[in-house]
Amino acid sequence: MKQVVQNYKSGELAVLDVPVPGCKPGGVLVRTAYSLISTGTELMKVSEAGMSMLGKARSRPDQVAKVMQSVATNGVPATYRKVMGKLDSYTPLGYSLCGVVEQVGPGVDDVKVGDLVACAGNEHALHAELNWVPKNLYARVPEGLAPRHAAFGTVGSIALQGVRQGEPQLGEVALVIGLGLIGQLVVQLLVASGARVVGVDPDPARCELAERLGAAACGDPSSAAVEAAVAELTDGHGVDQVYLAAGGSSNQPVELAARLCRDRGRVVDIGKCRLDLPWNAYYEKELDVRFSRSYGPGRYDPEYELEGRDYPIGYVRWTERRNLACFLDLLARGRVDVDPLISHIANFDDAVETYRRLKDGELKAVAVLFRYPDQAEEGEAEAPAVAVPAVRRGGTPSAPARPGNAPVRLAFVGAGNYATSMLLPHLAEREGVSLSTVVTTTALSAANAQRKFGFARATTDLDGVLGDPSIDAVFVVTRHSSHAELTRKALLAGKSVFVEKPLALTEDELAGVLAAVEESGNDRLQVGFNRRFAPLLQEARKRFGARTGPASLRYLVNAGRLQDGSWYLRQGTEGSRFAGEGGHFIDTASWLLDADPVSVYAVAPAGNEDLQVVLRYPDESTATISYVTTGAPGFPKETLDLVADGKVLRLDDFVRASVYGHKRWVSSRLPQARDKGQNAELAAFVKAVRTGGPMPVPLESLVATTAATLAVQAGLAAGAPVTLARTP
Repeated sequence: MKQVVQNYKSGELAVLDVPVPGCKPGGVLVRTAYSLISTGTELMKVSEAGMSMLGKARSRPDQVAKVMQSVATNGVPATYRKVMGKLDSYTPLGYSLCGVVEQVGPGVDDVKVGDLVACAGNEHALHAELNWVPKNLYARVPEGLAPRHAAFGTVGSIALQGVRQGEPQLGEVALVIGLGLIGQLVVQLLVASGARVVGVDPDPARCELAERLGAAACGDPSSAAVEAAVAELTDGHGVDQVYLAAGGSSNQPVELAARLCRDRGRVVDIGKCRLDLPWNAYYEKELDVRFSRSYGPGRYDPEYELEGRDYPIGYVRWTERRNLACFLDLLARGRVDVDPLISHIANFDDAVETYRRLKDGELKAVAVLFRYPDQAEEGEAEAPAVAVPAVRRGGTPSAPARPGNAPVRLAFVGAGNYATSMLLPHLAEREGVSLSTVVTTTALSAANAQRKFGFARATTDLDGVLGDPSIDAVFVVTRHSSHAELTRKALLAGKSVFVEKPLALTEDELAGVLAAVEESGNDRLQVGFNRRFAPLLQEARKRFGARTGPASLRYLVNAGRLQDGSWYLRQGTEGSRFAGEGGHFIDTASWLLDADPVSVYAVAPAGNEDLQVVLRYPDESTATISYVTTGAPGFPKETLDLVADGKVLRLDDFVRASVYGHKRWVSSRLPQARDKGQNAELAAFVKAVRTGGPMPVPLESLVATTAATLAVQAGLAAGAPVTLARTP
C-alpha cells in the first residue's frame, strides 16, 4: 500500500510503498476514502523538517532538553547516534480520516466489514491507503453524512473539546483568535451552543468566511472595529470567553485576550501560540486560563487509546471517542457545515506536490483533503466520469455544395434580445443571405422581427419551417432548456444548424443531439462560441506562435450580477448561469491550447455564484476560469493571460491585446465597440453552408466543450475532480 512519509532530517516528503498493517485484536483495518491535511499542525512539522539543525533545535526546545538529559546519562557518542538515527527515519503524517472497515479484529463487535467510520490519531489515522485503528479511536459515520465531511472528525473533536473547556452559556459572547481550520470550527460550535461570536484574524478572506458561518463580526487583530464590536455586544464589559486558536511566535493573541475579556472571564488555549501571559492584566481581571488537550479525555493514555479501556460515562461524560461521535452527529444534523472550509481536494498520488504548494503559499487553503483511488464510498454522491460521447455519422450525408450564386436561406427560431442585437444585424445586410422565416412562440414578436430585419415570412409553426426544403439553415436562439431538442429536430430535418450556447444542459440531451447526427448523417452543426473568431484574439494567437511546453492559462470573467427576475436565474428549468455561459470560456481556452480538456475541477464559495474552474489538458497544460458575479461593475468583463515557453499573451476585454516574448507586440486600441467575433463567426458559418465545406468548428470539439461545461456542475456536487472519459 502507499503512505505519505517525511524524513525529519532532510525534509524529504514521499509517497512510499509500505506493507499493509495487520489487523490486531481490539481494532479494525480501515481502507481510507478521504484524509484531512491539518494545515496548521502538519504544515508546522513540514516547515520544521526543512530547517537547519540549529533551526530545528530552536523550534523544539523541549526536544533539546531531552537530548541534553540523554547526554548526561549516556554520553555524547551514544546520544548522537540515537538522535541522528531517529532524525534520519521516515515518520508518518496525518491524523484525521474517513474510510470503510475492511477487516474486524478480535474483541470488536460494534462495527462490521463495510461500515463507514471516522478515525483519529497521529499513529492510526495516517495519510495511508490502509490503517489499523484501535476501538476508542474510531466512530461510526451517521447515515447520509458524506465521507469527505466525516474526514473532519478528528479536527472537529479538537475544536469541540476546546469549546467544552470554555463552558459557553446561552447568550454569552465569545472571542475566537485565529480563524484557520480549528478557529472556523470553533466559531460554528459556539454559534450552535447559543453564543455570539467575534472572530479575529489578519486574513480578510478568513474573516469573511467566519461571518458567513455565523460570527457576528470579524476583523484584523489591530482593527478598532473588533474592539467596537466587542463593546457593542457586551455593553462594554468584555467577552465571556476567549479561544486561542492561533499559532506562531507572536504574543499578541494572549495580550488581546486580556484586553477584550471581561472580569473573571475564561481564556482557553487550543492552538500552539506563544503564552507569555502579561501578569498584571491577567491578575487584575483574575482571568481563568485553561488548556484544551487535543481530542478530549483519553488522549495520551495508552490504556484508553491502545487497550480500549473506556472511562465510565458517569465520571467522564465526553471522552475522545464520544467527542468524535458527537461532532459527526452535529455534521449529520447540519449544525456544523464543513463544506465551505474545503479549499481543495487532491488525489492521494499528488500528496507531495500538494504539500509543496501549501508550504510555498501557492495553494491558499483552510482545509485540504486527500481523495483515495478505487474507493467505494457509501453515503456520498460522488461524481463519476462525465462521458464525452463519440461522434458517429450515419445515414445519408446532407448539405451538398450549393450553386455559388444562390443566396443562403436562413430561418430563425427565436427572436429575443441576443438574436436581435448580436446576430441579425450582421446577417440582415450580408450579401448572399436571405432571411426567409422567423419562428417565435408569440405572433407579435415574430411580426416585430419581420418588420425590423426584413424576414420574408413570420410564423409560429416550427414544423412547417423544418419541412420547408427551400430553407438551408436554422438558427436556434431560444431559451437554454429548448436548445438540444430544437437542434435535434433540425438535424433530423436535414438542416444546417447554428445553435446559441449551450448546446445541451444534461448528458442525456447531448446524447440525443448526437443520436440525431448518427441517425441522419447530418453533422452540419455550429454552436455560438464566438470568442475564438474575435479578430483581436486571432491576431494575438498568431503573434504568440507555436509552443512546445505545457501552458498555463488564466481567464477572469467579471460576469456581474443579474437583475431580479431574469430568466437566467431559473436554474430549475434553464440550468445554472455557468451552464448557460461557461461554454464560451472553456471553448476559448481549448482553442488557445489547441486541445480538449481531460478533467475538470470546480469549487464555489457557499452562498454565491462565483466559480473557480480548473481544466487539465493532455499535455499537462491547465486553464483556470474565474467566473465571478461579485466584482466591481466598472472593471472589464473578460481578461485573459496565456503563459508558455517564456511567452505571455494578454487580452484585455477584446479592446487591447499584447504578446511578450523575444519581441513585444501591443495592439492599438480599437476605435469602435468590442468585437467578440460574432460577425466573423457568422461569415464562416454562412460560407460553410453555401459551399458544403466543413463547419467552422469540428463537432468533436463542440461536444468536448459541452461535456466539460456539464462536468462543472457534477464536480461542484461531488467536491472532487471529474474525469472527461472519451467513449469508444
